[in-house]
Amino acid sequence: MIESKYLKDNVQNIQRLMAIPGLKEFETRNLAKLLRLSKIREYDAGERIIKEGDNDPWLYFLLSGRLIIRKNGIDIGRIDQVGEIFGEMRVIDSLTRSASVYADGKTLCLGVDTSAKGRLSTVSTEERDERLDFLLLLYRIFSEYMSIRLRAVNDELIKTKVELQVLVENKKEAAKG
Repeated sequence: MIESKYLKDNVQNIQRLMAIPGLKEFETRNLAKLLRLSKIREYDAGERIIKEGDNDPWLYFLLSGRLIIRKNGIDIGRIDQVGEIFGEMRVIDSLTRSASVYADGKTLCLGVDTSAKGRLSTVSTEERDERLDFLLLLYRIFSEYMSIRLRAVNDELIKTKVELQVLVENKKEAAKG
């Protein structure tokens, strides 16, 4: 992995973030906060980004490339949409990583260090309110992506149950004949 330093909240970086679909609803001031918690990370093909069972604090946005998600060594999903979030479940539930994520070819990500909350200093009530707005928006984005993924898992579950039912029926028919 090649990693940048924490990003600066300059106009050029903010404009780059505004191009990420999942971040379009952020206000400039919130994008600046996100930048101060973020690094650009580049991965080679097959390189592990997230390890199942780990406790690392990183949340990611896919900037380019593709990802493979593996649970217990079995491929369970792929991510290939620019701006898609991954690693968010750990941030929400504070449990260990539920799956591993690998780069499928050269992959570029925006990594957000959620343990670096101290970099978002809060002194006044106004700043605390801004931080709360920022976190609520981030959680809303998490919710949208998790809802999309849950619907996809539901569709896959229904498809698998139908296939299983057909196999069971075919086995019954074969046993009769």
